[in-house]
Amino acid sequence: MSNAATQNKGFAAVLWDYLTTVDHKKIGKLYLYAGGLFFLLGGLEAMIIRIQLIKPENNFISAGLYNEMITMHGTTMIFLAAMPLLLGLMNAIMPLQIGARDVAFPFLNSLGFWMFLFGGIMLNVSWFTGGAPDSGWTAYAPLSTQSPGHGVDYYVMGLQLSGAGTLMGGINFLVTIVNMRAPGMTYMRMPLFTWTTFVVSILILFAFPALTVGLFLLMFDRMFGAAFFDVALGGNSIIWQHLFWIFGHPEVYILILPAFGLFSDIFSTFSKKRLFGYTAMVFATILIAFLGFMVWAHHMFTVGMGPVANSIFAIATMAIAVPTGIKIFNWLLTLWGGSITINSAMLWSLGFIPSFTLGGMTGVMVAAAVADYQYHDTYFVVAHFHYVIVGGVVFGILAGLHYWWPKIFGRILHEGMGKLTFWTFFIGFHLTFFIQHFLGLMGMPRRYWVFLEDQGLDTGNLISTIGAFFMAFGVIVFLINAIYTAVKGEKAPADPWDGRTLEWAISSPPPHYNFKQLPLVRGLDPLWIEKMEGKGKMTPAEPLGDIHMPNGSIIPFVMSLGFFIASFGFIYQTNYDIAYIFLFGGMAIGLGSMLVRSLKDDHGYHITKEELEREAD
Repeated sequence: MSNAATQNKGFAAVLWDYLTTVDHKKIGKLYLYAGGLFFLLGGLEAMIIRIQLIKPENNFISAGLYNEMITMHGTTMIFLAAMPLLLGLMNAIMPLQIGARDVAFPFLNSLGFWMFLFGGIMLNVSWFTGGAPDSGWTAYAPLSTQSPGHGVDYYVMGLQLSGAGTLMGGINFLVTIVNMRAPGMTYMRMPLFTWTTFVVSILILFAFPALTVGLFLLMFDRMFGAAFFDVALGGNSIIWQHLFWIFGHPEVYILILPAFGLFSDIFSTFSKKRLFGYTAMVFATILIAFLGFMVWAHHMFTVGMGPVANSIFAIATMAIAVPTGIKIFNWLLTLWGGSITINSAMLWSLGFIPSFTLGGMTGVMVAAAVADYQYHDTYFVVAHFHYVIVGGVVFGILAGLHYWWPKIFGRILHEGMGKLTFWTFFIGFHLTFFIQHFLGLMGMPRRYWVFLEDQGLDTGNLISTIGAFFMAFGVIVFLINAIYTAVKGEKAPADPWDGRTLEWAISSPPPHYNFKQLPLVRGLDPLWIEKMEGKGKMTPAEPLGDIHMPNGSIIPFVMSLGFFIASFGFIYQTNYDIAYIFLFGGMAIGLGSMLVRSLKDDHGYHITKEELEREAD
């Protein structure tokens, strides 16, 4: 009995620790856990879609439920899986790469996570309250303004909460990289993953407000009788598309650039070479981000913008392939002549190059405005963006997880299971999406619930669904690998891969203060430089002294919970009694938490020099 009580107390202590933590490494883990859960949910929705399309005139699910599935699959995968998984890797690794003890605003970091999580929960509550959003993940007006029920209301409120959390994360990373680099860590000595985190944070800062504005207008149309998107009342439904894609296309680069950064670090580590063309890679990253804001309307070639606008956006879209091409060649030249190690992380990285290149090639095809009239709204486009998002972003996330797992969790993933995950997922991915290019060219439209007999679409859809089962198997193997590693995995040394960057200079997992003494950076690949000089560890840039650390806080959790509750008040505002309780109760909790945070002086605590010396002993 006493033993069980002790275990319960231990669990309660761990739970409280994670609810109140402001440590970037623990918040990184929380993002990975939550993003992983939503990834499984989005994958389940994808499997239901593929089972429905396994044969002609199938009735596995109803037409209405199918619309909800495609909407929630896209929304979940983009906003609740890919984004947080990348934010988790950024949180866990970027401060270590620049030699920082934490992020600039630890409290804000925690608040950003809880806002994202409650936004994700809000979206998925819709399944249990009368129906999920059903107007596609892009929520085009007037479909979204006229959608019955509260599904789209949940979409609006859920994405507002999640988007606010992501915006906080972007601001935080930006300030961290500008202000908290270790002595000697100039901008042109930062690892590529840190560079891409930096550029992505700028993209978040400029792209997310467009989504926020669009969601506010949609909220007012649906909940308060406004007419921003109602043509009959003088509104303009095309404005939603502009606002959405001014956010939506930079979002593609918000997702892919961190993957580019971590591939760069992985290729460099496992080729035992400096990254080829480091300066060109940095400027290509910046150029991609800059051009990413100039191509949004290539999603809208068929809405009637006119030949001049179509031409401008077509040229800009083709131009963005140039800096991406620079990156592909630099990765290949990093591999060229290197002493290459093939392991799970490297397999994902090598598999990424042809997969993403194919996605980029079809991207140039759909960038041709005239040809896009044929491709638009067919499965060709579905195949294209899955080659980019899965073949780029998901491969990147899995490469990053295999590479940094020892640093984040202190154990090394099982290599055999890692390779099985790669090969089943890789084969399944190409089986699923390659054939969809041809289904699209044969005229199969997107978002259709059924296709008919004798349209020549049977075999392609069957192959596509079989591929989806391969991918699902790969994900299950990865989950087994993660559980097996947690229970029986070998403990990781500080530097299991013979790494080149600062995160490998400290123990795995790192101590909560990261660095006892801030390291002195003397060039690109700072740890490698010290290894080449026979030291094997970083030269400290400061004498051993007291370290200032922030206190944990439950306020971010409570504040996010308050805004989560208030969101129900907006959704159900027609039922005044319930709405007022939720709205005013939730806002009181949220704004009260903000007030407490504003009035309370929290100076953190110090780890003394003597404690650090005792730890060293």
